[in-house]
Amino acid sequence: MADIVKQILTKPIQLADQVIKASGDTSSFRQECLEIKVKTEKLAGLLRQAARASGDLYERPTRRIIDDTEQVLDKALTLVFKCRVNGLRRVFTIIPTAAFRKTSQQLENSIGDVSWLLRVSTPADDRDDEYLGLPPIAANEPILCLIWEQIAILCSGSLEERSDAAASLVSLARDNDRYGKLIIEEGGVAPLLKLAKEGRMEAQENAARAIGLLGRDPECVEPIVNAGVCSVFAKILKEGHMKVQVVVAWAVSELSAHHPKCQDHFAQNNTIRLLVSHLAFETIQEHSKYAIASKQGMSIHTVVMANSKSSDHTSNRCDDEDKHFQSKISHPTGNDTASQMHNVVANTLAMKSSKGNVQLQVDNSKTNHKNTKTNQNHIHHQNQNHIHHQNQQQQRHQVALTGTSIKGREFEDPATKAEMKAMAARALRHLCAGNITICRSITESRALLCFAVLLEKGPDEVQYNSAMALMEITAVAEQNSELRRSAFKPTAPAAKAVVDQFLRIIDKADSELLIPSIISIGNLARTFRATETRIIGPLVQLLDDREPEVTSEAAIALSKFACTDNFLNVNHSKAIIDAGGAKHLIPLIYFGEQMVQIPSFILLCYLALHVPDSEALAKEDVLIVLEWATKQNHLMQDSTIENLVFEGKKRLELYQSRSSKGYH
Repeated sequence: MADIVKQILTKPIQLADQVIKASGDTSSFRQECLEIKVKTEKLAGLLRQAARASGDLYERPTRRIIDDTEQVLDKALTLVFKCRVNGLRRVFTIIPTAAFRKTSQQLENSIGDVSWLLRVSTPADDRDDEYLGLPPIAANEPILCLIWEQIAILCSGSLEERSDAAASLVSLARDNDRYGKLIIEEGGVAPLLKLAKEGRMEAQENAARAIGLLGRDPECVEPIVNAGVCSVFAKILKEGHMKVQVVVAWAVSELSAHHPKCQDHFAQNNTIRLLVSHLAFETIQEHSKYAIASKQGMSIHTVVMANSKSSDHTSNRCDDEDKHFQSKISHPTGNDTASQMHNVVANTLAMKSSKGNVQLQVDNSKTNHKNTKTNQNHIHHQNQNHIHHQNQQQQRHQVALTGTSIKGREFEDPATKAEMKAMAARALRHLCAGNITICRSITESRALLCFAVLLEKGPDEVQYNSAMALMEITAVAEQNSELRRSAFKPTAPAAKAVVDQFLRIIDKADSELLIPSIISIGNLARTFRATETRIIGPLVQLLDDREPEVTSEAAIALSKFACTDNFLNVNHSKAIIDAGGAKHLIPLIYFGEQMVQIPSFILLCYLALHVPDSEALAKEDVLIVLEWATKQNHLMQDSTIENLVFEGKKRLELYQSRSSKGYH
């Protein structure tokens, strides 16, 4: 850097010396030339000072300011040379007086610019507290110089000043996309990443937030990734404070959402595994050789894990008594496999008929604690009361576990934990969108189980981001048969738990999770067996008097069950008809909005194609409906739909008459 700056400064210093020398040997306008000489000497001194401090200068404004200064000195030298002309040539050389005023002002501006450059590049400890102000070069673009100043502080300021500078860049990037581009073009990414690695918690948050805002412009993401953001963020997700990790997870989601090509870069830096770890923390049993103590009330599957290791004796669930219990479950040993945990969680999620938490009997609690003590080789009196024993267990677990499983996270406040899970789910949603490799990595981990648990009892934002992440994963699975078979086969406990939650949401049909749940079920249409009868009915009910968006997505999902690509299309089509699908579709096709008409029409065509002998279709005069639809231009714009209608009509005409209800 120092060598580059010295090369930049070499020519203007030489020009300044030439101007000074030429100004002392003029034959006309001597007073004006003397003024130019004085200002040039001052400018030359500043340039030499800059050359001595070249290692501290911020390169981007240095180039801009020195280039402008070089042009000013070149013009000044030309003007002074004209004043040295004698004889006949002097008669024909016209030098306007205004030229000297203009050159003098330009030299003054250059002096101001170089002075500002020296002040802004001075280390914080050596700089006066006075406000730097804006240099004359900022007259045309003041924001650029403000950005220069903040980046210069990021490069040479104290930790507190660097944190404030990052916060200023956050404000600029949030206000205007163009400012974000300027920050990147002026070299702001590298010092922001350095601050994210070295700064205090607030400084790290500001730096990560600034990078996330810069990543909202797709063109800006690639230089950010090339600067090494993936490795920096991965380290923070592994070792950083949870409040910083929240912002980093959000920034990862922004970068991957606006530039999907960076997904693989994050995956190569173990970002997926780290985000899943944050999801799993206090959600499901950790894959660690150590036990994990939960300071909150016992979750459903923690209780079941405890019971699976001791007796099966439990009492009725009771919310009041559960508040006096703390969860202390030893981790599965070599005899307890991950699949066992999956089975336990899936079985637990199926038990939704009763509400509240599980109350453990005192005998069962003692048995669990004895098992825990045995696994951890701790000796206690067996006649200790439950509360005293539990206090000792909590004290014993106030040590950090290896890897990224705890790191003191259990002592964070619940709001921060919930926000961390929400941002982790949001980041996973955008990282897996359209990426088969990352989707496979997620489904092979604990993430599906985490999403199932969080869909049931997570905070609203966590539930929404979990549902959206699952929607992206199922969308990829729909296009990839291998992923569909491995991750969402009907016998897989994790997949069953996820589907159970989707069906619960669809049955309830009153939350913002409804549409992503409908889409996800539709994406998984080819994974359900013919004996799976609980899927079709709730979807068909959504065709009846719902918001257009809900009705449209329900029709699209049902079409994936009835389409030709689905091997069980006949079975599913019959199930749709038996659930009353035909009678709901007719008014939607006649009177629905266009966003509802087209998917409803396509679904009816599939029903006619696969079950043409249905009495329900004959009763609803589906053949007449199809003939009416063929005359509606907005329904027949797609050639695929034309072929589908033609085939459906042909099949219906074999079994039904146009006058089945007396119409002629």
